[in-house]
Amino acid sequence: MSELKNKKSLVIYFSRADENYAVGYVDKGNTEYIAEYVRDFVNASLFKVEPLIPYSKEYNKCIIEAKERVGNAPIKNKINDISEYEVIYIMTPVYWGSYAPEMETAIKDLDFTGKIVRIVTTHEGSGLARVVEDIKKICVGAIFLDDSIAIKGTDCIKARSAIEKWI
Repeated sequence: MSELKNKKSLVIYFSRADENYAVGYVDKGNTEYIAEYVRDFVNASLFKVEPLIPYSKEYNKCIIEAKERVGNAPIKNKINDISEYEVIYIMTPVYWGSYAPEMETAIKDLDFTGKIVRIVTTHEGSGLARVVEDIKKICVGAIFLDDSIAIKGTDCIKARSAIEKWI
């Protein structure tokens, strides 16, 4: 997809530090590494989706909170307009078989008409889960490339070359 490298791009991502499944306590979430790699390779703008109410630092409590937030996950800041971008990268950890609930809040009111959307998930065994199908329901009018990727959380820090190849 090297022809996409020169298009104006935006990475919308959710990433959580603290205790992560299979990696322990981290200062930076797994998905944030991937977002930064994409930014570096395509000179993209970054937008980090942050919950209005922080999740618990403990993984098991966090996933329960995430389940409770489905359909009602307020965020600190919102993007109102993506019209200047041609390619939108949507990146999320897999929570309960889909995206982090805050991702829906971040993207549901945006106009994706004609935008190229590429999806990345981070996970520890779920792969893409239902993330692609669920995001397609929200991003009406988008052009989805059939190249979504899933990266194991334990591999994110060392996934720079895999992202470069994907780009």
